[in-house]
Amino acid sequence: MSLEVSISLLILRLGLALTFFAHSSQQLGWHGGRGFKGTIDNWKALFGLPTPLGAIGILTEILASCALLVGFLVRPAALGLVIFLAVAIWKAHWKHGYFLAQPGGKGMGIEFCLTLLFIALALVFGGAGAISLERLL
Repeated sequence: MSLEVSISLLILRLGLALTFFAHSSQQLGWHGGRGFKGTIDNWKALFGLPTPLGAIGILTEILASCALLVGFLVRPAALGLVIFLAVAIWKAHWKHGYFLAQPGGKGMGIEFCLTLLFIALALVFGGAGAISLERLL
């Protein structure tokens, strides 16, 4: 694998890891978030998501962000995020259209989640790259 490809994969991994770690930390109650139970209760009320699936979703976000950060089990972690994002797009964002910013605060469209999904999908196919824990083991 060329150095350029490995650097590109590293940038994608770190960008996705940072984004998901910050987002999922709110689901743990940091940065003004609802916390684990609050998030699961909210998802259940708004989207009818069963509690076990909500818990799996939160754990996927947290564990995948850590895996991407260090470059270990990147393909399964990225696949977990692809599935998580597909559900988020379907359940929460599709009805609001494409654009993130909606007039009158009518919700958020699929724009941002779709971008994250494509980054995760690129990592499913590209893997961790040479600059990763996977390559050291």
